[in-house]
Amino acid sequence: MIPTDAEILSIHRDAAPTRSAFESVYRHCQLVCAIAEQFFAGLDIDTGLVRAGALLHDIGVYRVDGQAYVRHGVLGHETLAGLGFPEQLCRFASCHTGVGITADDVRRQQLPIPVADYLPRSREEELVMYADKFHSKRTPPVFVSGDSYEVIVGRFGAGKVERFAQLRAAYGDPALAGLVAATGQALV
Repeated sequence: MIPTDAEILSIHRDAAPTRSAFESVYRHCQLVCAIAEQFFAGLDIDTGLVRAGALLHDIGVYRVDGQAYVRHGVLGHETLAGLGFPEQLCRFASCHTGVGITADDVRRQQLPIPVADYLPRSREEELVMYADKFHSKRTPPVFVSGDSYEVIVGRFGAGKVERFAQLRAAYGDPALAGLVAATGQALV
């Protein structure tokens, strides 16, 4: 059960508490989708599922409101499940943070989410997680180079840097210049 782009747009509009939240989150999801699409050639994946997952992966951001931001994945999973979507689609929300969150990460960092592994199980989930690393919703929003993200993820340990290096080796870096030019957003 993969929703259409129009259905996904409606889900975002219904979930967004404000117009500015909608514009930030939905635009970010569109850009992550555009980045993920760059990797479709040569991959044996369900591209429709990747597109839907990319467009919905941050749906939980609308519900964070005062809670720790790391909860947005779990909240997104709950939102999508509450709308009747299958686990296969809900997991894009809960399994895209960083380069994956392990149960050990949750315990060690005392993260305010249920102790579990939030790791991609499919190539489709992995691709959305990876594409998400190259755009940030911060104010103002920016595109993030692979080298810059490597520094960012380094705060969470050498294992996370190694995992990101494996993803870069598997997929390569996306071409961001065209998206930078089209949006006017900086590349950091």
